Amino acid sequence: MASITLQRLIDKFKLVNLTEEVDIKKIKIHQPDINRPGIQLTGYMEHYDATRVQIVGFVEYTYMQSLSQEQKEKIYNEILNHPTPAFIYCRDLEPDPFFKETAIKYGVPLLGTSKATSAFMAESIRWLNAKLAPSIQVHGVLVDIYGEGVLITGESGIGKSEAAIELIKRGHRLVSDDAVLIRKVSEDTLIGSAPEVTKHLIEIRGIGIVDVKQMFGVSSVKDDQEIDLVIKLKDWSKDQEYDRMGLEDEYTEYLGNKVVSHTIPIRPGRNLAVICESAAVNHRQKKMGYNAVEELYKRVQASVGKKEEEEED
Repeated sequence: MASITLQRLIDKFKLVNLTEEVDIKKIKIHQPDINRPGIQLTGYMEHYDATRVQIVGFVEYTYMQSLSQEQKEKIYNEILNHPTPAFIYCRDLEPDPFFKETAIKYGVPLLGTSKATSAFMAESIRWLNAKLAPSIQVHGVLVDIYGEGVLITGESGIGKSEAAIELIKRGHRLVSDDAVLIRKVSEDTLIGSAPEVTKHLIEIRGIGIVDVKQMFGVSSVKDDQEIDLVIKLKDWSKDQEYDRMGLEDEYTEYLGNKVVSHTIPIRPGRNLAVICESAAVNHRQKKMGYNAVEELYKRVQASVGKKEEEEED
């Protein structure tokens, strides 16, 4: 199961540690969802998911102030007697002294932020979903072509990196070469990025390792990109039939998400960069409602209809 340390969350959102007595070094977050413990503060603890980060907003804060000391002792002990990653107070709110004392007793850290509750929740959920998303690593090259994330795959030595270099020279941006880390951030979205070790680097056989960022500038690279299209490069074979019309979409599946893909046969003299550009633009046109195959079909139908009218005359 994927996890991140609580310290990374603190560093990312510049959170203030309100309980320095609690050791946070070993605390990890495994769950991207968060919770506002309003109903738990009333004493209802069934289905309480203590693995989630808990957010205390103004509503929870004022309710806690209204509790009697007897209620606080009962409810606070019930809530904090769980291995909760952290309670985060928004809007610069300060925790009840007894709540803080109880949190320290059970080793549950209390954190603070000046951000509004809704805004902080939205930002933290988005960030946690990205960091804790299911992920795999695949062999290929990911390039941003006209805003479309194109994952180029194929056997080693087939020309993926060479195509990427040509695309970079034509103004497109490299995301990752050789190894692409794919994260599933939603049921419809896959995000690709480079492992830290190979970030902004590309390998060209016969030359070696090239630093794309240093050679072509910061505008030639990108940290991550949604994967919109997969291009599979394969050696051309005269015995194999290839799709020449594009009547039916082909798909490649990663982490349960399907991505439109094209199989491109490789022969000497074919300009892979131009082919990849054309595939990206064509895919973008389809998303915007224009399909060249449908346009061809309409023209053929119109031509057949015209000929039939001429024959009748």
